[in-house]
Amino acid sequence: MISTEEYRAIVSDLLDELPEAFFRGLTGGVILSEALVIPDYARDGDLYTLGQYQVCYGLRQIVMFKGSFDRLYPQADVPAAREILRGILRHEFRHHIEFLGGIHNSSSLEAEDERKKRAYLTGSDG
Repeated sequence: MISTEEYRAIVSDLLDELPEAFFRGLTGGVILSEALVIPDYARDGDLYTLGQYQVCYGLRQIVMFKGSFDRLYPQADVPAAREILRGILRHEFRHHIEFLGGIHNSSSLEAEDERKKRAYLTGSDG
């Protein structure tokens, strides 16, 4: 399991890879949380939230959940963690960019996530 310091350093390095424009309007920045987050709709604690784009009272931020990461990827070394976290961060930044652009159609990441949630809840591959 990677340490909190390694997790923070990896996320910091990955943020440095992104163009400055991605951070426009991200008023709350990127927050690192030690929390283990299980969505309320998860069955038997079998689903974890690794990152989340949040919009609340005009504040827009990305939260990365190390507790969830540790539970799902306990054997990840630093190189593996870097690749996994890169995907999570880019997923959350896509939510941010689509939100800023007003993209809420069937091809949006929001709609894709909702389709995956429905498929999980119905047990289909959809």
